[in-house]
Amino acid sequence: MNGPNSSFFLRHEFLIRRLHSLSGLIPVGAYMVVHLLVNSTLINGAGAFQTNVHKIHALGKFLLPVEWAFIFLPIIFHAVVGVWIIRSGQSNHSQYRFTANWRYTLQRWTGVIAIVFIFTHVFHLHGWFHAQWWLENVAQPLGMAQFRPYNAASTLAQGMQNYGWPPFYLVGILACVYHFANGLWTMGITWGLWVSPAGQRRATLACAVVGLLLFGVGLTALVATQVTDPEEARGVEDRMYESEDGDR
Repeated sequence: MNGPNSSFFLRHEFLIRRLHSLSGLIPVGAYMVVHLLVNSTLINGAGAFQTNVHKIHALGKFLLPVEWAFIFLPIIFHAVVGVWIIRSGQSNHSQYRFTANWRYTLQRWTGVIAIVFIFTHVFHLHGWFHAQWWLENVAQPLGMAQFRPYNAASTLAQGMQNYGWPPFYLVGILACVYHFANGLWTMGITWGLWVSPAGQRRATLACAVVGLLLFGVGLTALVATQVTDPEEARGVEDRMYESEDGDR
């Protein structure tokens, strides 16, 4: 019952769940796809990756508000509502061991893993905030905020040198990709895109293919960080900047 004393979530549950479902695709899911694709270009060399990073940072002073409006705030919204859904829902896989029930449970667990992974990933490479005081007094003393956009390949490769990071990122990427692909299937149910058994079977296959392809892209990005030599990448970056200075 949604009485006057019920929570905000319960009073607006229908709208919140629809927004949560939509945000999982746009902009959160779309950003993840683009992010993995850009990172995977490191496999083509430091120059290719640096060029793509430059395109993103060409936004200059507009980058920070764009990141908060279209990336960070939607991710926070999706995470908060997701936690609420997990706390208010119950899985019945122990009573009914059907594939769909296990997918329901995995969707929630991968969501929790994805939350931890995303916020740790941002802290590890970007430090959460662009404020200099935060970077100097919090992130960098803890060995975080490793990534530098104007030395993208070399700092990313250097930041991934610790033996603990590759398995952590492997689990995180797998969780995010599964959560996205399975969430895409669930979104189709929520919005009535595939309601018949035949339509759901086709959607299951399509979402599985999307998930496998996206995991392949993420794995390529991860492998690229391991085969890229930071010193060689820094040399490529330096030559790129020298060439740019010479063209001016």
